[in-house]
Amino acid sequence: MQHFSNNDDKFPLSKFELMLKTNSVYFFDSNEFEEIILFYVDSGKFSLAKKALQLGLEQHPASVALKLIQVELLIMDEKLDKAEKILDHLKEIEPSNEEVFIQQATIYSKRGEHRRAVDSLQTALLFADEDAEILSMIGMEYLFLEEFDTARMNFAKSLEVEYENYSSLYNVIYCFDMMKQHDQAIDYLNDYIEKDPYSEIAWHQLGRQYYIVFDYAKALHAFEYAILIDENFIGAHLEKAKTLEELGHYEEAIEFYQKTMELDTETSFAFLRIGKCYEKLDRRNDAIDFYNKTVNEDPLLDKGWLALADIFIEHNNFHKALFYVNKALSIDEENNLYWHKFAEINLKLNLFEEAVRAYYKCIGLKDDRLEVFVALADVLHFLGEYHEGIRVLLDAREKYKNDSEITYRLAGLHLMVQKEKESLYFMEIALKEDLEDLDLVLKLFPSLEQNEQICSLIQKFRADQ
Repeated sequence: MQHFSNNDDKFPLSKFELMLKTNSVYFFDSNEFEEIILFYVDSGKFSLAKKALQLGLEQHPASVALKLIQVELLIMDEKLDKAEKILDHLKEIEPSNEEVFIQQATIYSKRGEHRRAVDSLQTALLFADEDAEILSMIGMEYLFLEEFDTARMNFAKSLEVEYENYSSLYNVIYCFDMMKQHDQAIDYLNDYIEKDPYSEIAWHQLGRQYYIVFDYAKALHAFEYAILIDENFIGAHLEKAKTLEELGHYEEAIEFYQKTMELDTETSFAFLRIGKCYEKLDRRNDAIDFYNKTVNEDPLLDKGWLALADIFIEHNNFHKALFYVNKALSIDEENNLYWHKFAEINLKLNLFEEAVRAYYKCIGLKDDRLEVFVALADVLHFLGEYHEGIRVLLDAREKYKNDSEITYRLAGLHLMVQKEKESLYFMEIALKEDLEDLDLVLKLFPSLEQNEQICSLIQKFRADQ
C-alpha cells in the first residue's frame, strides 16, 4: 500500500481533515480511505484512524479492504471475538483472500494457539502471490512453540524468496544459536555470503559465530569485512573491539571501543571494556578513570562497581573495595557472587561476623560451591562457634559426600566439642579419602596431633603409604 509521500499525495488527507472541521460530508473512494486510515495508524493517531474507518464503511459498506483494516484495529484493541466474526463473514465473500487467513492466524497467535496459526498461514500460502512474509510469520509461530529447526527452515525459505530480508536472516541464525549449532550457522552464512558478498549483516553474523566458537582470528576477519562494506556499522566495530580484546590486542581494542562512541553515543559498556583493557595493560589509573566513567554514565550498572571493587582488592585497599562492592549489592542483592566477594573483603578487614552473614546469604541464594561451605566453616571455627560449624559441614557433606576438606574439618570440630569418638570416625574416613590434605588441617586444628588416638591413627595411615 502506497502512503502519502508528498504534498500532492496529501490532498485526500487535507480534504478529510477539512471535512471533520466543517462537519461537511465529502466523498472518497475506498482506496483513499485506506490511505487515510493507514496514515493515521502509522502516525499513532488511532482515534482519527477509527473515525476515518467508520466514515469509510458508511460510504463503502461492501469494501473487503476496509473490513480487513477494521479487523486489524480490533485485534490491536484485543477485541478478538469481534474481529473473528468479521473474518468468518469475509471467508464467505472472498474464500481465496490470503489476508483473511493471515489475520485469522494473528488472532490464533494472540490466543496462544500457535499450531492453528500455522495451519491458517499455510492456507494463506496457497492463495498468496508473495510467500516471503507469510513464511517468516510461520517461522515466528514455530519460535513460539520452541521448535527451532522447523522455524529455521521456514525463515530460510523466506530468505530464498526475498534474499535481502535481514530480519529472516537474523532469525535463521537465532535458531542455530538456540540449538547450539554454531558450525552449521557458519556453513549457512558462508553459503549466503557466496551469493551476496557485500552483505555487511551476513559478515557481522559470521563474525559472531566464529567468536562464539573461540575462533577469534576468523571472527576478526569477518568483522573487518563488515566494516569495509559499511564503515559506520557500530555493531561490527563493537564486536571487533571485543575480539581484539580476546586476542590480547588491548590498545587496538580501546581504539575500536572509542570508535563506537564516536559513531553513536557514549555507553557504559564501552567505558567498562576500555577500563578492563587498561587494567590488562597495567595502567591502573586509566582503568580506574574509565570505571568511574562507567558508573557515572550508568550508576545502576553493578558490573562497573564490581570492577572498581576488584581493582582495589588487587591493590589491598579493602576499605575502598568494600565501599564499591556494597554499591554493587545495593543494585543486585540477589547476586551470590557479589556476596562472596563481600565476604572475602570482610575477612581481609577482620570483620568476621559480616563475612559469616555474607556466606549464609550465598548459601541462601543456592550457591552450593564447596569453597563457600568450607570458608564459612573456617570462619565459624575461628569465632569459636564449633557446633554451628559442624552443622554447616554436615549440610555440605550431603552434596560432597567424599570430600576430604569437609571430612577433616568435621574431625577437627568434633574434637573441639569433646566428641572424641565422632572425631576419630571422621578422621579415619578423611585419611582414606585423601592423605595429602592432612597437613593443612593439622595447621587449622593443632589439637588433633595432641590426641593420642588420632595421632596413632595418622601414624598408621602414613606408615601404610
